[in-house]
Amino acid sequence: MNILLDTHTLIWFLEGSDNLSQIALQLIEDDKNTCHVSIVSIWEIAIKVSLKKMEMKIPFEKLSLLIWENGFQILPIEFSHTLKLISLPFHHNDPFDRLLITQSIVENMYIISKDSSFKLYDVRQLW
Repeated sequence: MNILLDTHTLIWFLEGSDNLSQIALQLIEDDKNTCHVSIVSIWEIAIKVSLKKMEMKIPFEKLSLLIWENGFQILPIEFSHTLKLISLPFHHNDPFDRLLITQSIVENMYIISKDSSFKLYDVRQLW
């Protein structure tokens, strides 16, 4: 199964947080699944860390290595993802989440997210 990790899911997994659901943890650790991390999430973390709106237990500089060590695939932003934004309803105004939602739809991936607003969209959300 192809899975896209929401930003908080990625952070909670890498930090070993109890905030991550047991189902989410099992899905991420299952070798049969391919987990993807969007460059959108990396961008979101970088912006929020630089603005002091987010603190992480792990240094941002180690994020790339940890993503690689866990076998996660980086998902770039494609034109098709931005094109889908045009028709995406504005149930949610967060630009990072909106792009993650369109990536999940366009790439036909499940998305692991606790965010309840994702249910307003045509995404296959797991938690």
